[in-house]
Amino acid sequence: MANYIIRRLFMLVVILFSASLIIFLIMKAAPGDPATVLLGENATKQAIIEVNAKYGLDKPLPIQYVKMMTNLLKGELNSIYYKDNVLKIVTKRLPATLELGFFAIVLAVAISVPVGIISAVKRNSIFDYLAMSTALLGVSIPVFFTGIILMYVFAVKLSWLPASGFGGHIWTAEGFKHFILPGISLSFVLMSSTTRLTRSAMLDVINQDYMRTAKAKGLSKMKIILTHGLKNAMIPIVTNIGNQVASIFAGAVLTETVFSWPGVGRLAVDAVFRRDEPLVFGAVVMLAGIYVVVNLFVDILYAFIDPQISYD
Repeated sequence: MANYIIRRLFMLVVILFSASLIIFLIMKAAPGDPATVLLGENATKQAIIEVNAKYGLDKPLPIQYVKMMTNLLKGELNSIYYKDNVLKIVTKRLPATLELGFFAIVLAVAISVPVGIISAVKRNSIFDYLAMSTALLGVSIPVFFTGIILMYVFAVKLSWLPASGFGGHIWTAEGFKHFILPGISLSFVLMSSTTRLTRSAMLDVINQDYMRTAKAKGLSKMKIILTHGLKNAMIPIVTNIGNQVASIFAGAVLTETVFSWPGVGRLAVDAVFRRDEPLVFGAVVMLAGIYVVVNLFVDILYAFIDPQISYD
């Protein structure tokens, strides 16, 4: 196990390096000039030259990348717009994104796994048809559109929940109210895909020999489903949840923008419009780091779910 983790950590470094290079090249391929955006279209040529020189934007691309990456690793990368340390800015916004993502994942799993199990046990029932139709709808609708619909219904028409903004941490009453709409919006795709996969995985194990043997021993139906069925169906479910973490953070960019959420996603969007390249670079690399770490955790979790899996 230790050797596997070391190899994966090495791969993590390679993946983050590749991701950072791709992000850097995409930023450079985007139209516009950071100095012009910062100073305005009426800025003089001399002022633009001075800003480019100050932030090293007049250097060749390889030198710019090395300098940006080095400054990020040393914690010395500064935002062009905020004129402050990028890690400090991102770290300040990160808790809001992590809380929203954690809430969305917990909500999705808490609803989708039981619904998927019931759909498999009551196959072709009214409940099954409704659940699968809703799940199909969930994977078909974009995150931002779901957010707008929820906002219109529950905030504008019914006035039950706040439309946008951050009301505090999730463990506070006011904060939790602000988490509900963006959390549901962000979790809807994960909820839908996990429901469908749970149903499919449970249908595969329900007719296995060990399930019939457990029934012949006189075990209750609930114990058979949860102890024998769900345990053996967990590998694809956990895999899907781990893979969907990327969608959670990618969706956070849109969700945070729609709900004016003060997280890293909205910060990155604002930085793109302001052509704040160091801030975009730092924010996206940090989100990529969270994604690969979570996937490493999911792979390690396999060995605890299924003892037959070994990384030695």
